[in-house]
Amino acid sequence: MKRSCNLEKNREKCSCTYEPCPRKGICCECLSYHWRMGELPACLFPPEIERTYDRSLKTFLEHYRGRV
Repeated sequence: MKRSCNLEKNREKCSCTYEPCPRKGICCECLSYHWRMGELPACLFPPEIERTYDRSLKTFLEHYRGRV
């Protein structure tokens, strides 16, 4: 079964603050792009960290370490 992306709904929920992003609302492309760069997408970070544009795995792990 083929699924289609609900672009408008995804854009409403997207927490990425990088406005010229061509992948905004296209979650599969966003995840693929950031993973290739050794990063995670904005939606996995709290707003105060997302705004720094540091999407590194290191930053993610440092922030969430001990919260599990």
